[in-house]
Amino acid sequence: MSSHPPRLRLGTRGSPLALVQASAVQNRIAAAHGWLEDEVELLTIRTSGDAIQDRALSEAGGKGLFTKELDTALIDQRVDIAVHSAKDLPTLMPDGIAIAGYLPREDVRDAFIARGVKSLRELPLGAVVGSASLRREAQLLRLRPDLTIKLLRGNVETRLRKIETGEYDATLLALAGLKRLGLLEHATAVLDIEEFLPAVGQGAIAITARTNDDAVHQLLEPLLDAATTAAVSAERSFLAVLEGSCRTPIAGHALIREGRLRLRGMVLRPDGSQSREVSAEGRDSEAAEIGHHAGLDLRARLPEGFMNR
Repeated sequence: MSSHPPRLRLGTRGSPLALVQASAVQNRIAAAHGWLEDEVELLTIRTSGDAIQDRALSEAGGKGLFTKELDTALIDQRVDIAVHSAKDLPTLMPDGIAIAGYLPREDVRDAFIARGVKSLRELPLGAVVGSASLRREAQLLRLRPDLTIKLLRGNVETRLRKIETGEYDATLLALAGLKRLGLLEHATAVLDIEEFLPAVGQGAIAITARTNDDAVHQLLEPLLDAATTAAVSAERSFLAVLEGSCRTPIAGHALIREGRLRLRGMVLRPDGSQSREVSAEGRDSEAAEIGHHAGLDLRARLPEGFMNR
């Protein structure tokens, strides 16, 4: 039992990675305000995305499956903030809920995990790769059209176990998650961003709060990383223009150096047979506008029916 009444209630999913990320936020809030850790209470909330394991999210209702129950807890005032992997956030946030900001971003790249080979290129013809991401599936098939992609859901540990037991020949996971869980030794290789563009928001921990809860937003201010917030803002604006959902393979990554933001975005056909890219840059203070215009530019250049499955 906590010996101190909570000053702030934090909602999180219950997976090992979600709890590590929630603890990082808990520790930073406590440190920033001179609180004891147990004054930030962690409340674990099971989401639909955790409960549904037998099909891809795109077939079960999209990204909101990992956030809906946490959103409800915020609206009902059962929690004051919620912690998410930024890439799980839906493109449009529900009324009354805002992204307060992001912790400093971890490595954005994808990790290749396999037994008996050292790289994606070394996988035998027709090898079975497990994935639940249309973006990863399309980029895999773009590089290796011969691969067989099969659905692989579950937390990081579950996916690693299924590679070890030989149920799948390989899989891809976010490098950030492996690092946060102390499982980096499982990464066979790290995929170069030039060849394999990450998901929008990948590697960033997002904190959501009620839009009008000024006191909570002020409490969070010392934790938030301006560069990550700008980069992910550009990526999410890009995604929003393309009406990005779990049904369209879209990738995007923004990088900030010396006040300049560079964004690269991509849309692919699900089978990886075609892809279209866009690059844009400008001042980091105009992040959302850069992403928006990059999305418009790319959308205008897509062939008729490109976004349809």
